[in-house]
Amino acid sequence: MLINLDEARYLTTHDISACPETDPIKRATLLKEQHSEYGRAVAELFDARSKGKLPEHWFMDSDSSQQATPLAVADIRFQRIKRVLGDVTVHDVTCSIGTEGASCLAQGLDYVGSDLSLPRLVMARANVKAPFFQADALTPCTTADVIVADPARRAGGRRITNPEQLLPPLSALLGSYSQNLAVKCAPGLDFTEWEGLVSVVSVDGGVKEACLYTPGLAEGQRREAVVIRGGAVDKLSDSMPTADELAGPAGRYIIDPDGAVVRAGLVRQFAVREGLWMLDERIAYVTGDRIPHGYSGFEVLEQVPLKKLKAALAPHNPGSLEILVRGVDVDPDVLRKKLRPRGQRQMAVIVTRIGTQGVAFICNARQVGSNKSEVEE
Repeated sequence: MLINLDEARYLTTHDISACPETDPIKRATLLKEQHSEYGRAVAELFDARSKGKLPEHWFMDSDSSQQATPLAVADIRFQRIKRVLGDVTVHDVTCSIGTEGASCLAQGLDYVGSDLSLPRLVMARANVKAPFFQADALTPCTTADVIVADPARRAGGRRITNPEQLLPPLSALLGSYSQNLAVKCAPGLDFTEWEGLVSVVSVDGGVKEACLYTPGLAEGQRREAVVIRGGAVDKLSDSMPTADELAGPAGRYIIDPDGAVVRAGLVRQFAVREGLWMLDERIAYVTGDRIPHGYSGFEVLEQVPLKKLKAALAPHNPGSLEILVRGVDVDPDVLRKKLRPRGQRQMAVIVTRIGTQGVAFICNARQVGSNKSEVEE
């Protein structure tokens, strides 16, 4: 639920301590006794903070917390801006509750934020010590060197897949500013025509955003994948070596590259860097005799035609079964019901296409690669 302007002012000017009551009904009653008509807003604040996405002392509601960029992702953005342009001023024209500001200031850059929502501006001022003011993102009112924008990616509860349906539309943002821009977008959009850099970022296996950088921030690159796992950062780009022919028979392991690598179209660069190869040139699985450090994969036990999977899998006594499908029109949930795994062994099945044939790989459960020698032993 949204926090309105009066509620935002109340929250940011009163001592709001945690509520020990966990029962929703009893908690609502207690908060109403303590905070009168602002009890609902306090409950909303506690719920948003409980997600653990942002610093626990920040002011937020569920919507702004859900929409906020993880701080680790924002850090990557401002590290790039500082590396390319130096100590510049950044104007975040869709600042919301100030997430980008915290990361920007941490990099030693000057920051100013604006937004149409007054309640979020009130919370932003309490969260981040920086200038904030109300303004429309499509009305230029800044001399900053870099513009950061985060157009709304959902409408009517549905994810937007067309850049021109973003709120505001991508072309409108680009037409409003002459400065360098960094525009945060959903990773599933079609960026084929984008002339700058598309940087796809994931955190602990989940793809969080695709940030579009205008050419002045691109460092000569068109595609980048940033993989953040356990605080460690791995980067790949289209400036890395690749190869024309990489397909070959399955090795000891099959690796499902991180979603950021796949969405950035850098599977080939990843394979070459790690000394791996592909099962099929058009399918985003790689294979080899080790699992790269920090990435996960599956030890192959058997390769079978898709039609013979059920009979081949049964002797392995599968129980918990992870099913991955790519390149074949198979529903994993429907397939799991057909396979009827009722054993005790944790396993995985990878269904894919090699050439024109549907194949299945029966594998041990997912494992994470350590260093090279440990995986190969």
